[in-house]
Amino acid sequence: MKYLVMVQGAQADYEAMKGTASDRSPAWSEQELRAMFAYMNAVSDDLSESGELVDAQGLVEPARTRFVTADEEGRPVVTDGPYGETKEVLAGYWVLDCASLDRVTEIAARVAQCPGPVGSPVYPVVIRQIDEAGGADLGGDGTA
Repeated sequence: MKYLVMVQGAQADYEAMKGTASDRSPAWSEQELRAMFAYMNAVSDDLSESGELVDAQGLVEPARTRFVTADEEGRPVVTDGPYGETKEVLAGYWVLDCASLDRVTEIAARVAQCPGPVGSPVYPVVIRQIDEAGGADLGGDGTA
């Protein structure tokens, strides 16, 4: 079964990683940043060696995000953001092919132990099973 394992963050966390502290997140030192990337890369390397890694990516800061919706006439409405007051967003992910939910939970627990500065926000690592049946479980035809 394939799973999406997601880590979260906020714009304040990205600013903290660039050295700007806030009341939400302490500034990261270069050493702390290197330790975090080394830890996450080690997780990905181990998953690649075990054959469970399908894909893994970190995402750029939320300030470089665009929201696209449609107005009442179907025209695209594009807004920048989210902004500083925005809550947590997806910061990165792994797509894994694991034998069981228990195994992917073990991996998520390891990801949750990623090092960071004392006082950094702690976000849950979110696991979502990928719908490989293309919606057939929900009454779709499975052709998605």
